[in-house]
Formats: sequence, C-alpha cells, structure tokens
Amino acid sequence: MDADGATLGRLATQVAAILRGKHKPTFSPHLDTGDPVIVVNAAKVRVTGNKLKAKNYVRHSGYPGGLRSETLEALLARRPEEVVRRAVRGMLPQNRLGEQMSRKLHVYAGAEHPHAAQKPEPIAKESES
Repeated sequence: MDADGATLGRLATQVAAILRGKHKPTFSPHLDTGDPVIVVNAAKVRVTGNKLKAKNYVRHSGYPGGLRSETLEALLARRPEEVVRRAVRGMLPQNRLGEQMSRKLHVYAGAEHPHAAQKPEPIAKESES
C-alpha cells in the first residue's frame, strides 16, 4: 500500500482491516486470518488540522523522571515508519492476537522494500468521498 499523500488515520484503518482479515469471507474475530501488508512512502503520509504540533507520543521508562514525550512532527522527521506502525497497532486487538497481527505489518519510509520475491500486489486506495 502506498502512503504517499494518504491521510494517516484512513490509511491505518484500511491496513488494520487487511491485517485482521476482515476482507475475507472466512473472517473470525478469534483467529488471525489476515494477510501481510507492506506500507511504502510512510514519510509522505499527511495529517489534517493541527496534529503535527498538537499530537504527542508519550512513553515512560518506569523510572522516576522517565517520562518521554515527542510531537508527531518530531517523530515523523525522526522515524516516519513508527508513526504508521503506532496508528495501525492502536486499531488492532490489544492482546496476543493483535501482537501476532502487527508482526505481519512491514512499513518503509521510502518507496523501496525488500519483499519483491513475495510478489506483493498493490492495494487500491478507497476513494475519498
């Protein structure tokens, strides 16, 4: 899937649905029936509104004073793959099954990826209405 010019949330919902297997007639919520997804051009993803400066990604090391916060703009400049990965991960089940599904997600900042041998097929973006 090409993230060039795609809105982050809309891209993440499409990717999460494919990882879960919701596009298949054999979908079952307690089984991992989804397909692997390769997202390219993650650095060119766009967001609407004031999210670049307002959205914060927060983590804590567990130690006193270990709170680390980073804006979407800074994370997009430093590690654009992580922005897409976190958006999709938040839309998958928050359990071992979701962890298993998220392992099938491959995100790359540029257009190149090492999965040519698997013959990936491009997924058409849904038309924005």
